[in-house]
Amino acid sequence: MSIRPDNRVAITWAGEHRFDAGRPGGPQIRVDASAKTGPGPVDMLLIGLGCCTGVDVVDILAKRRTPVQALSIEVQGERREEIPRRVTKAHLVYRIDGAGIEREHAERAVELAVTKYCSVRDSIDPAIPVTWSVVLNDA
Repeated sequence: MSIRPDNRVAITWAGEHRFDAGRPGGPQIRVDASAKTGPGPVDMLLIGLGCCTGVDVVDILAKRRTPVQALSIEVQGERREEIPRRVTKAHLVYRIDGAGIEREHAERAVELAVTKYCSVRDSIDPAIPVTWSVVLNDA
């Protein structure tokens, strides 16, 4: 079994509330707390949650030999009014398209992704509820 190295990112201030970030020597993304030139930091948290679970959903359904043909995930986070305006709950809507994918299997793949496999979810305060719903083949 190989051990994966710790994640390391470098962040460079780009003026105002903007930062360029990524792995050293790798591709960069723009994070903008003003949300003018890129997603903000809280958006990035929600994006990380959606992408992390999405990878697992795709992999789980591929292992069932029912590959995903299209997947989109909408993540809605609620935040407190008081500072710090931390996220208090998140809801993910998975829109999955693929021939032969049964609803029961799609829902189980999402459940496993969110509750068992996603390292981002496990890094978020467990007191923050994360809920989800599945739309399969537009139904």
